Amino acid sequence: MAIPITYNLRHLRQRPGATAMTAVGIALTVAIALFILALLGGLRQAFARSGQPLNVLVLRKGSTAEVTSTVTEQQAALLRTLPGIAKNAAGQPMVSPELVVVVSLPQRNGAGPNNVTVRGLGRIGRQLRPQVHLVKGRWFHAGQREVDVSQSVARRYRHAQVGGSIRFGQGQWRVVGIFAAGNTAPSSEIWGDVHQMQGDFQRQGVFSSVLLQAASPVEASALVRRVSSDQQLELHGTHEQAYYAQQTQSGAPIEFVGWVVALIMAIGSCFAAMNTMYAAVAYREREIGTLRMLGFSRPSILGCFVLESLMLAVLGWALAVVAMLPLNGLTTGTMNNATFSEVVFQIKMTPAVLGWALAFALLMGLIGGLAPAWQAARREIVSALRA
Repeated sequence: MAIPITYNLRHLRQRPGATAMTAVGIALTVAIALFILALLGGLRQAFARSGQPLNVLVLRKGSTAEVTSTVTEQQAALLRTLPGIAKNAAGQPMVSPELVVVVSLPQRNGAGPNNVTVRGLGRIGRQLRPQVHLVKGRWFHAGQREVDVSQSVARRYRHAQVGGSIRFGQGQWRVVGIFAAGNTAPSSEIWGDVHQMQGDFQRQGVFSSVLLQAASPVEASALVRRVSSDQQLELHGTHEQAYYAQQTQSGAPIEFVGWVVALIMAIGSCFAAMNTMYAAVAYREREIGTLRMLGFSRPSILGCFVLESLMLAVLGWALAVVAMLPLNGLTTGTMNNATFSEVVFQIKMTPAVLGWALAFALLMGLIGGLAPAWQAARREIVSALRA
């Protein structure tokens, strides 16, 4: 026979001070875990949405990022002739040779300069990224020192608004438009004409990467194999989605430090829950004896006190969620270790993040409540009634 849940709720209300202190301690720990999970969830979501399923990214063999790769014009010309490449309405192959560089720009908040990715591309490069659309101004003209910036870049950096000018390469580049990229990797980029950028950065005849669009999913896989196995090309092809999935490694330092701090605090929270439950056992010894006399078994007593500890954990989780709600959707940035530039993303409290945080809280409640519950279940009826 199980003890009614109302029994646990009544005792949690009878000791509001101890209940609140334990719940707040658990909430602080869960809030840290929730923040780390939301950060990583937003980062992974940004990269996961970046790639298109039919796009294939081509880099130099051995390169893991566009900024460290070089592809010659001759290699790019050979890539255009490969079978299986899709064509646009004008009959042009969907192939975009691109140049990617990292520049340092001053932030608007005065916090100092930050590295930003600048991508040189052409009209087809924009067509290969349908999630990107212009929200203000116009697209840059070929052969001009003109750039379009993402919304996040426009918000975070000086002079990155329409009509302003940004200095990099060999001169000033005029901002002529702002684009939205739907919280994907281009949200952290500046776009300009690839040939003008080649001249400014003295990279004539050289690109960083080539983006291809396959005619079908089968052709996309075939292009990856064909490019990687072609000894003449000496290039490596990968699905664009897989390439961006690898970029989530930039969140590894955040994850490591965050979980170390969370685990240290979790130990303290477990002890706090344990102390609260030990005090509850001592306070209710006569009640425990009475429950045993009424026919409740030791497993029922054990389950009752474990359940009460889990209730404290759920309360702490709920407080953590409420405390973190104002941060949900907040835009932030971190250094991408693969590109050495800032990647901008949103903190996302997804259902999966909330579920993992709840599991973390319940684990703390279980660890903190198991020993006191075991002690309560082992109490003899006569000794409990005499307490």
